[in-house]
Amino acid sequence: MKKSLGIIGFLLVLALGVIIYIYYPRLNLITGFAAKNICSCVYEAEREPESVAAQDNNFDPVNLSEFEVMPKKLAASATVFGLKERTAVFNPGLGCTLLPPGATVNDLPEEEPQRFKNSNSDPYPYGHGTPLDTTFSEVNYDQLELALQNAFLEDHNTRAVVILHKDHLLAEKYSGEFSETTKLLGWSMTKSVTSAMLGVLEKQGRISLEEDHLFPEWHEDARSQITINNLLHMNSGLAWEEDYTKISDVTKMLFLAEDMSQVQLHKPLKGEPGIIWKYSSGTSNLLSGLIRDQFETYQEYLDFWYRELIDKIGMHSMTLEADLAGNYVASSYSWATARDWAKFGLLYLNRGRWKGEQILNEDWIDYTLQPVEGSNGEYGAHFWLNAGGIYPDVPRDLFSANGYQGQYVFVIPSKDLVVVRFGLAEHPEFDVNVFLREVIAAVNSGAEL
Repeated sequence: MKKSLGIIGFLLVLALGVIIYIYYPRLNLITGFAAKNICSCVYEAEREPESVAAQDNNFDPVNLSEFEVMPKKLAASATVFGLKERTAVFNPGLGCTLLPPGATVNDLPEEEPQRFKNSNSDPYPYGHGTPLDTTFSEVNYDQLELALQNAFLEDHNTRAVVILHKDHLLAEKYSGEFSETTKLLGWSMTKSVTSAMLGVLEKQGRISLEEDHLFPEWHEDARSQITINNLLHMNSGLAWEEDYTKISDVTKMLFLAEDMSQVQLHKPLKGEPGIIWKYSSGTSNLLSGLIRDQFETYQEYLDFWYRELIDKIGMHSMTLEADLAGNYVASSYSWATARDWAKFGLLYLNRGRWKGEQILNEDWIDYTLQPVEGSNGEYGAHFWLNAGGIYPDVPRDLFSANGYQGQYVFVIPSKDLVVVRFGLAEHPEFDVNVFLREVIAAVNSGAEL
């Protein structure tokens, strides 16, 4: 008996040693992800930490981590077997910031963005009032309800769906603890918000797409030829590794970097600008730094995103999270309700116009939707496209803001539709083509009779 227990104990120690050996180089990233996600979900989205651990952090190897929430410090920390503790701290107005190794709460920015919220009581989506109870003759509502039910099947892990049609809320549905007031993380949908901010700067005449010599660090070498257009199209030619399964450029940036706008900045050229399309979250954070360079003060940079776009279209729930250097993390970290994310899609459906004001030039919308050479018709200017038919049963004019784990804002101009979906499963586990096909069929049903 004692011998058996000894063998079992030895095997457990051996297994623990193997796990540590395999994962130790990545522990900073694992605990960094866990701490940041717990912090943001608890303090920004106001969710229970146990729910976050059981759902959002419950995947390999992040589920190896153990967390602690510290309400008095507005912080959360995580370790793996007591090793590599990482801490994320909530900074009002700037969300949660994961502290890089060696940093302290005293290093956080002291400024916070000024908000420009209004109490517009117009019906949603153009205001914050109760949506109009409108019936469309072309919509088969029973068929639409079935499409929603299918989207929320258990293995689809869907949390929220909001559908706008002809400037009205057509349908919405939520699961479990989530509701129309719950903030949801957009992940890489933040890239599309960043594209919109550059569109605002372009409309104001402060930047041009073919502008080069973008940063002093590039003036004396071939990187001086990289344009804003190249960065938006992700064909700058700069070296980058976008791999979330290992220690790579993107994981080191998100979970170790103090200033995320600097990571891509210091990468060498691997190819000629404008030739090879290569997805890069580092490029989006570099663009955040470029936007910051357009302003004399840090406060102006913070306020610009809200004053000129986010609060202007009533996305008052949105928070852009910042890194330790105070840059908005334009690749990944923006939070808003599903209803507010739908407003962002509606702005693009209406070709940059919101309640009579042209926030983005129509030419900018057209530019955004031009496929980048080499992307197989799947990518424009920080937006995803269906021009190449990746969703074969959906109109080719569909474009979308996409985020990790299946966050989507779909815009389908030919059907006058905005479809928002949030969850923890992405295509093909959550079959986007089938989901959109069913929604479109329901909306068109009456028109085909």
